[in-house]
Parts: sequence; structure tokens; C-alpha cells
Amino acid sequence: MHTEGTFAPDSVAMARDQYEAVGPAAQTVVRETARAMEFDREEYGDRVTSDVVETARDALFASLLEVTVGTREEYDEWREGYDGEVVETGNENVDHVVWHAGPDGEAVAATFHEKEDAAVATLRRQAFGRIYRELVETN
Repeated sequence: MHTEGTFAPDSVAMARDQYEAVGPAAQTVVRETARAMEFDREEYGDRVTSDVVETARDALFASLLEVTVGTREEYDEWREGYDGEVVETGNENVDHVVWHAGPDGEAVAATFHEKEDAAVATLRRQAFGRIYRELVETN
């Protein structure tokens, strides 16, 4: 069993703080990507909207979430001690699981057979969509 990632918010406030903290990095990534694509000032103004930067922030935050990767047995043992709701995707007969528990009693898990990197990336997107999107919205 091992973990990957850096963000493991243990409160909603911490999740919001970490989400806010990646905002400037997301803006820089978008700006530098547009520069590499040789956008002129007008094209940049037309195409790089606040929605584009927000999408980059969402993706950056999700990509930094800490996830645990383990065997089905290790996951089952963790789940026995977890006192929250878990949404699991995949096949329960698969030998490996990746999971993430959010700060508010919700967790997500996904099973995989061979493609660990793909499972980790998919789970991070699911974690953002199912757990964090509503928590970090500032509207």
C-alpha cells in the first residue's frame, strides 16, 4: 500500500485554502500555455476566459489530491475502520483499489487491474467532482 499526492484536506476550510492556493499557479500555467501556442493579445483576450483558468485550477487541485493505492484486502481493512460514505466504482472482484477520503465524511474508490496511473488520475477527477466541487465553490 502506498500514497500519492500532496493534498489531504482534513477540513472544508483546509480544502478551500488549498484550492485558493493553486489559483495563481493555474493562471500561470494557462498564460504560459497560451504563450507557447503563440496567442497574440487579442486572441488571448478572446480565448482565455475566467472559465478556462477555473478549469485549470480544478484540474491542478484534483491532480494534487492524496490517494491511497492498495490491494482489495488493504482497502477492505481501511473501509471497515472508515465511518463515512464511500462511492466505489469498478468491479469488486478486481485485486487493486485506489481511494480518497474527503474532509466531510465522503470517500471515493475505484478498482483497477493493471493501469494504476490511469486509475489514480480517474479517481482524482471523481474525487473533485463528487467531494470537492461544491465545497470550494465561491459563488
